[in-house]
Amino acid sequence: MKRIAVMTSGGDAPGMNAAVRAVVRKGIFHGLEVYGIKRGYAGLISGEFERMELSSVADIIHKGGTVLRTARCPEFKNPKVQQEAAELLKAKGIDGIIVIGGDGSFMGAKALSNLGIPTIGIPGTIDNDIPCTDYCIGFDTAVNTAIDAINKIRDTATSHERTFVVEVMGRDAGDIALAAGLAGGAESILIPEVETNLDVVIHRLQQGQKRGKLHSIIVVAEGVASGFEIGKIIEERTGFDTRVIVLGHIQRGGSPTSFDRILASRLAAKAVDLLLANEGGKMVGIINNKIVATDIDEALKQKHTIDKEMYELAKILSI
Repeated sequence: MKRIAVMTSGGDAPGMNAAVRAVVRKGIFHGLEVYGIKRGYAGLISGEFERMELSSVADIIHKGGTVLRTARCPEFKNPKVQQEAAELLKAKGIDGIIVIGGDGSFMGAKALSNLGIPTIGIPGTIDNDIPCTDYCIGFDTAVNTAIDAINKIRDTATSHERTFVVEVMGRDAGDIALAAGLAGGAESILIPEVETNLDVVIHRLQQGQKRGKLHSIIVVAEGVASGFEIGKIIEERTGFDTRVIVLGHIQRGGSPTSFDRILASRLAAKAVDLLLANEGGKMVGIINNKIVATDIDEALKQKHTIDKEMYELAKILSI
């Protein structure tokens, strides 16, 4: 193993830069040449390779987004395109590649491994929906961004005695909504993994009003329904003054938390170690605070699940 490459793919996540930095510096420490591939699989196909030096990753650990840029690349699902990409990597003398991203990125990593390119996946997605790891890079920062917004919303909600519906990201996974809702003291949390019953939500709002509550916060993951739809139904059925906030892409940006910076650094270091051992077709993750490696095949076969005990706790504490 003499020359490796690193890329970020799919949706960006705070902490990706910390992971890129760790790959480059750990690789150089062990005498490797490290190349950055710009714009994910799209850049791989078009040959956007850049030699990375120690100075290439200076002053990026605290930055959100990704200095390597990222892009969606549906054409990489084509086996012919995958074969061409593998041949390009071999032509450039790349002995192994590290892919930072979500499940779609891992599918591409699996394909490259099957074509003879040792590939390691690092889970980087604010949705936190990759199996075989307790946390993905970017999740903690996204949750803290949502909590900060909820704290500010609560101030104005109290002043005007309003109900606020806060829509957070999470098309297929409710991790952000659940964590932000629990930490933010939301009255109700609506997530894709649990069937939504608006009758229960409305009953809780009405009970809260009867005991003198001045405001209410409802956190809804985007995969459940539009926050505006939920807000409209609540206002029509209760008569409560209701406002809707869609946090959207601000959850993707911002300086990563210390947790995400450390997680990214540890995962990236492990990924380089695996390539140095000529291992591929694996993902790295953190389980019970230990860095572990799992076959990408195994991770892709499993289904992400929500912490049901945590969900029930949130309901209990919001009575």
